[in-house]
Amino acid sequence: MATYYCQEFAGRLLFPAEGIAEMPRHSPFTIRLSRQEREILERRSRKYTSPYFEVLRAKIILFAAEGRSNDEIATALSIGRDVVSLWRKRFFHLRIPGLNEHPRPGRPRAFPPRAGRADQGSRL
Repeated sequence: MATYYCQEFAGRLLFPAEGIAEMPRHSPFTIRLSRQEREILERRSRKYTSPYFEVLRAKIILFAAEGRSNDEIATALSIGRDVVSLWRKRFFHLRIPGLNEHPRPGRPRAFPPRAGRADQGSRL
């Protein structure tokens, strides 16, 4: 039976099969905002009556424009790094319209998202 020892390197445990630690991740999509884009995004990020996804996407882009890494943004907003990466890339290519909802593939919903059954009101 083989015994594996692990060591810590830069806060990450290394196992012999892994070799060396990962290279730091740096996004190739550098975000630079115009004054108008910054105003739109700041307005969206402060608007507490907006849907959560709009506020979150605006904050992601504002943090990215400050030069923060995807990992830093993900930690600050308590979301996954892959989500940050997706919206950074989409904003880089499509700018403000890229942050809007796109039609989803597949069959449309049969009922509106928050609609209950007709008899549900009598039980409450």
